[in-house]
Amino acid sequence: MKLENLNIIIADDHPLFRNALRQALSIPFSDTQWFEADSADALQTQLENRDIEYDLVLLDLQMPGSHGYSTLIHLRTHFPDLPVVVISAHEDNMTISRAVHYGSSGFIPKSSSMETLAAALTSVLYGDVWLPEHVEIQEIADDATVLVASKLSDLTPQQYKVLQMFAEGLLNKQIAYDLGVSEATIKAHATAIFRKLGVRNRTQAVISLQQLEMEKVEL
Repeated sequence: MKLENLNIIIADDHPLFRNALRQALSIPFSDTQWFEADSADALQTQLENRDIEYDLVLLDLQMPGSHGYSTLIHLRTHFPDLPVVVISAHEDNMTISRAVHYGSSGFIPKSSSMETLAAALTSVLYGDVWLPEHVEIQEIADDATVLVASKLSDLTPQQYKVLQMFAEGLLNKQIAYDLGVSEATIKAHATAIFRKLGVRNRTQAVISLQQLEMEKVEL
């Protein structure tokens, strides 16, 4: 496999970081078309463009609309052939272990040098899994987070989008307007979401989603 004519998405909400990433990788990945997404919703819109075959997603776990590992889980379920590399300020063993457990093809700390970043992406594009040196992958038990992750993977892309909008506190009427559908359709999505997540209402659904968030760290 030659690393040419690549289409890579940088999904991160910090424009300065996205720009720095593109500039740093412009030489080792000179034959690459870069795409950007500053939120989980923007990333979904990019991926729905079937005219482009993407080769890789560089994913920040804490973009707007993304609740920790939720976007990673969604991507691995609905785009199983698309490698996803997590780039995060969280560098602890458990965060990395969960990212690998949920299907990440690599985990690159944001503190990594650009040389390390380029080497990591090359490794992943050749089919390997890249992790930082000295990381100790921990076994992930079937805890509440894993259970929620399993249920979340059953949601369709539209149901996942509606759940994200529930988490933003939007009303059914607002969601229907934003998505260009009827309120009845949103209510039907809500019923399906509640059933798949095993909850009774919006509040419980949002709490389930929030279980996938990570502990805050000082940057």
